[in-house]
Amino acid sequence: MKRTLGLISMVMGMSFLGVAFVYAETAAEYIQLGNDSLNQGDFQEAIFDYTKAIDINPNFAKAYDNRGVVYAEQGFLTPAIADFTMAIANDSKDAEAYNNRGHAYAEQGNFDQAISDYTKAIRINALYVKAYDNRAVVFLGLKEYDKAWADVHKVKKIGGVIDIDFIRALEKASARDQ
Repeated sequence: MKRTLGLISMVMGMSFLGVAFVYAETAAEYIQLGNDSLNQGDFQEAIFDYTKAIDINPNFAKAYDNRGVVYAEQGFLTPAIADFTMAIANDSKDAEAYNNRGHAYAEQGNFDQAISDYTKAIRINALYVKAYDNRAVVFLGLKEYDKAWADVHKVKKIGGVIDIDFIRALEKASARDQ
């Protein structure tokens, strides 16, 4: 009995010292661990946790989407796109996965595919400000100013905010190229 109490005291003391024992059993718990790791900047641990979630539930779209975000954050665009594609395959109504894949495509310079994905995200969620904003950036880069302005106006109409520096860049580019 005395030995058991000593062990309990030691374990409790460790938890007071900040030593944490984290154990996950479900895919959702691994997603949360991955989110925590990502928020702490521990990309490798986040990838591990999201991969464990996928191992438990291979159809868990959010696990693929989140892991894709981590890959994209590190500049690994090919595996990021593969994960976003799996997220979409498992949940074709996931506007965020389309937006994220569009962003990865834009980073690769695949602007047509990026626009297509942003447009799909907007079709799923007509109030998705980030997708309009991202598509406007691509339109600006392609010198399709009318389309960029249309997205800017749509964002304002739905109550979103566009970065003032982007507005200035669009104004300057539009005026210069007329």
